Amino acid sequence: MSEDSILFSFFLIFSGAALIATAALFARQALLVAYIALGVLLGPFGLELITDAALIADFAKVGIIFLLFLLGLNLEPRELIQLFREATLVTALSSGAFGAVGFAIGLAFGFNTVDSLLIGAAMMFSSTIIGLKLLPTSALHHQRMGEVIVSILLLQDIVAVLILLLLQGLGKSSAEPWRDIVFLLVALPFLIAFALGVSKYVLHRLFMSFDAIKEYIFLLTIGWCLGVAELAHLLGLSHEIGAFIAGVSLATNPICRYIAESLKPLRDFFLIMFFFALGAGFDLDALNAVFVPAVVLAAAALLGKPVVFRYVLKIGREKDKLAGEIGVRLGQISEFSLLIAVVATQASVLSSNASSTIQTAAILSFVVSSYWIVFKYPTPIAVDDKLRRD
Repeated sequence: MSEDSILFSFFLIFSGAALIATAALFARQALLVAYIALGVLLGPFGLELITDAALIADFAKVGIIFLLFLLGLNLEPRELIQLFREATLVTALSSGAFGAVGFAIGLAFGFNTVDSLLIGAAMMFSSTIIGLKLLPTSALHHQRMGEVIVSILLLQDIVAVLILLLLQGLGKSSAEPWRDIVFLLVALPFLIAFALGVSKYVLHRLFMSFDAIKEYIFLLTIGWCLGVAELAHLLGLSHEIGAFIAGVSLATNPICRYIAESLKPLRDFFLIMFFFALGAGFDLDALNAVFVPAVVLAAAALLGKPVVFRYVLKIGREKDKLAGEIGVRLGQISEFSLLIAVVATQASVLSSNASSTIQTAAILSFVVSSYWIVFKYPTPIAVDDKLRRD
């Protein structure tokens, strides 16, 4: 693709995203849905204004790298250990229930065992972006509901990272994939030890010495994130796993909060590319074949997750009203489910029909769940002005 066409693609993506995001906000819809819709509209299966979806996907991958890096930055052990203790049972019970439902739905619609297992895995997670972006910009972030949602989502995301690691091992071209998995499991602790050591004995001193020079802090952080991501790739792991470990290694650094805030605009820039690429790669011709199972899967998430979360949270002694609201806010399929579908398909582990089913179900759940939340609960884009003030 030429320089001019890259510039034109950027013009279409970000100018189009600005227009469609404006319409989405007036419609009280989550912005990521707008970005996916724009990709469908402009991509190879729509108006064909952008046909090189592979190049856009390469840019989009950087968004996932930064997303996982920032996730790792939020895993400060001393702050989260108590929340994780409380959320572990809730996450384990709910994930097991959703995985079983997804697996049963997959089998019921004729998918093979592996496809059904991955459909079940995709059902285990709720959307971090919707869950956090639709929390109101008030003290609620620091209250009980925000704490519970964040802890559940972080635990789910860690499980998703482990599944991605497993898929990567299964996707190796070797005739003995389990040997590759063992190698990856050996490489993983080495990378963790290396990252923690460099962070403690090198990066910490550099941050403390030059913390007044914000440009240097930003540059060093980006270099560290991408450097560990590339090292992970050289060891046979994924860039995303490396970025996650890079983030965790900085989580105890006093400057990590500043780093997290300063990188959010860059993350959002590339995440727009990710969701656009997801829409651009969505084959509308395959929709007829997967529409019914996708609707059933989305309905199971939208109707079942609020009930299950409410029940298991009440077991954990949360108040009924709070448990019900958390259940609705987590009642959708996750963007990590989309990533699992993409990675599994690229690794030739998941069939194209099953991948399309997961992607369609996830998008449907994003749309319906977003509307449900903004019409009923306090959010930054709530329909009722009173809800925006709560």
